[in-house]
Amino acid sequence: MQNVPGFKCNECARSFSVGEIEYACPACGGNLDVLYDYERIGKQVNKAALAADRNFTMWRYRALLPVEHASPTPPLAVGWTPLYDAPMLAAEFGVRQLLIKDDGRNPTASYKDRPSALAVVKAREAGASVATTASSGNAGAALAGMCASVGMKSVIFVPATTPAAKVAQLQIYGATVALVEGSYEQACELCLAASERFGWYQRTTGYNPYTAEGKKTAAFEIAEQLNWQVPDRILVGVGDGNIIGGLWKGFCDLKQLGWIDRLPKLTGVQAAGASPLVDAVNGDGVIRPVEGRTVADGINVGDPRDGTRAMRAMRDSGGGAVKVSDDEIIAAIPRLARATGVFAEPGAAAAFAGFVKLRESGAIKSDESVAIVITGSGLKDINTARRAVGEPLRIQPDIAELDRLLS
Repeated sequence: MQNVPGFKCNECARSFSVGEIEYACPACGGNLDVLYDYERIGKQVNKAALAADRNFTMWRYRALLPVEHASPTPPLAVGWTPLYDAPMLAAEFGVRQLLIKDDGRNPTASYKDRPSALAVVKAREAGASVATTASSGNAGAALAGMCASVGMKSVIFVPATTPAAKVAQLQIYGATVALVEGSYEQACELCLAASERFGWYQRTTGYNPYTAEGKKTAAFEIAEQLNWQVPDRILVGVGDGNIIGGLWKGFCDLKQLGWIDRLPKLTGVQAAGASPLVDAVNGDGVIRPVEGRTVADGINVGDPRDGTRAMRAMRDSGGGAVKVSDDEIIAAIPRLARATGVFAEPGAAAAFAGFVKLRESGAIKSDESVAIVITGSGLKDINTARRAVGEPLRIQPDIAELDRLLS
């Protein structure tokens, strides 16, 4: 990792050199930031070189990622997901521009393919034969899929309440799946203990320092897809906090390189039943764990493992945070789909629900350009989606009956 001089702890601010640590801060257990030599990177890659690069995956930004020069990457095409202009929604809500970043288009249908692809590279660099993670579903599926693509074994710990579609996806990829009779936080603790005992490579968010590095690649894409301009505001659903923290890291990287001239506001959206970070950002700054209860399993985190970095992103960017009810989340799924054709799972639709709430309150201004990051496909949780739309027509194969029903 020639472009990485070391690491810095998010909690105690201690610095460490490459090779001195493996995962979390050995002094306080805090999450680590990967540091970069931006002057060196600037000599290796620039905007013109990227414009000529035909590798339309997250690996086009390899110089800004913590991987060895010769390390092979998984064959699945991760990243460079579409950024759609949504003029009908922009007009409906009276904003200058509304953009939809659809990460449900990744190979395993979620944003989590980004950090999992990077984790598999790091696992292979470490000589590991098994990789593991705790997950509410998407991170596990992403790791299982990436591992399958390179012939590596995976062991995934998920709460027993995880939607059946996500559990099936894990098993289809050949992962050993442990359904934990407990919360996501308890699944994390069991996963960490298991990896320490059995020597598995540990990918779990908020412990592995490289997850945020994979997640920051969406920030690079948004900027490049907009010709190195950035929206005024970006909204994303927040659980552990690693995605919003990674996005902020990505935009800060670009600002350090001089590739963008300003930073966007990053607004975190949580479900009202699992909103410790929103409460902290809008309160006294203290993260107080709660018992998460929400239909949005992807952001159902009561004790966020990357809370400090997430709060830094929301506060330093000026984007703040908002909570939305389960009813607002469920209503957002078809409303977004019918205006854009993008089908979002509940944790992803929360970002759109947050946009609706903030725009209707006037917190988002009419002159703003806004991007909403959709972190997972709606096919991940069909049961919740069906709650939003009711039952379809059921008829006999008779055109006269169809005429009566339609009239």
